[in-house]
Amino acid sequence: MRRIRPRRSPAVPLLLAVWAGAAAVLWLWWHNTPSIADNAGRVLNAGRITGLLAGYLMALVVLQMARVPALERRVGSDRVARWHAMSGRYTLSLVLAHVFLIMWGYALQAGKTLGDIVQQTVDSVNQLPDMGKAAIGTGLFVVIGLSSIGAVRRRLPYDTWYHVHLLTYAAVFLTFWHQITTGNDFAVEPMAKTFWYVLYGVVTALVLWYRVIVPVRLNLRHRMRVEAVIEESPGIVSVLISGRKLHRMGAEAGQFFRWRFLAPGMRFSSHPYSLSAAPRPGMLRITVKAIGDHSARLRELEPGTRVWAEGPYGALTAQRRSRGKVLLVAGGVGITPMRALFETLPGAAGDITLLYRANTTQDLALWDELAAIAEERGARLMYAVNSPEGERPDISAENLRRKMPDIDRHDVFMCGPPGFAQAVYEALRGAGVPARRIHHESFEM
Repeated sequence: MRRIRPRRSPAVPLLLAVWAGAAAVLWLWWHNTPSIADNAGRVLNAGRITGLLAGYLMALVVLQMARVPALERRVGSDRVARWHAMSGRYTLSLVLAHVFLIMWGYALQAGKTLGDIVQQTVDSVNQLPDMGKAAIGTGLFVVIGLSSIGAVRRRLPYDTWYHVHLLTYAAVFLTFWHQITTGNDFAVEPMAKTFWYVLYGVVTALVLWYRVIVPVRLNLRHRMRVEAVIEESPGIVSVLISGRKLHRMGAEAGQFFRWRFLAPGMRFSSHPYSLSAAPRPGMLRITVKAIGDHSARLRELEPGTRVWAEGPYGALTAQRRSRGKVLLVAGGVGITPMRALFETLPGAAGDITLLYRANTTQDLALWDELAAIAEERGARLMYAVNSPEGERPDISAENLRRKMPDIDRHDVFMCGPPGFAQAVYEALRGAGVPARRIHHESFEM
């Protein structure tokens, strides 16, 4: 306990590096734009800068999909996912702006009007090198963007959305080549072309390494299989997964893997589930609530079913801890990483507290295990469930201070649905807990 040294997130340095890269792209455009003579020139140069920024962001979007450990385990998978979603929206907006402005500028140069932009686009696709590929890639970006709109995504099965999202790789590949062959900045600045090749080459290498080679090596080494499926409570099951030397996977309590079960109807589905117990040399465990087709089918898994896993991912580990006392807050099935941390976080009697929020006492999954851990460790276990009339418990700053007068001297680890996490975060801040000591990962129910 005297050696607690919290691992700091590299998010701020990474964001500064991203902005530095964007500044370099702006400088490249400025350096190669000595003057703008007329309206056509202004429109074309606006198209150039949106195109350059879109190309830069495309590389970052793919990098955020590469599952690089420095991002997934240090920054946090949920935060990287938010970065990815935001970067994707900006990229699509810039791509569409680039296409519109460039085609409009070409039309103006040819003495045409804005109304001729469609014909100008068709002519450019037919005449300019690699523009056909770019048009297909742009179409794929539009499809991916439409599938990621909240209302559309909620109606799509997760597997459909996931596989559509993988088209991002094809879209980036198809749009890359026209940047090199038709981009004025790369034609007049050989160093810029070299930098672009290096940027995309490094990102491609990271994707191949962390999304292909590392998972293949991990699964060939550990050869995981389903050991047993146990019903914990109505709608919630635990899956025990055996394998060889699982302790060498580097997994920690609080982390998750992306799991693929090689059973009929599940082979092409990969879903993230947290470890619900500390990793053992020969056994891992996940506990899952049936909230979709994939999670509902886990109860049907037969012992011996081959398992393909990618990970571990997630930054919600003991390495974020900075204080001796810790409060763990779980909402619903967010109990899974909290249960693993409740078991493993070092601390004296009274140092560790777990607050578990559920709708009813029947929904308190793994409660017997939690009670046994609390008794063995001298930890504090609390639950917050709805009243018989359905009234929600009051998890406010005042209530938290009343239950835990020294809450402002705690680290807080939290996992649950976004709405729950936001409400508890605000209550914790109101109770005096500094933002830097609230560690959380959210998930969609």
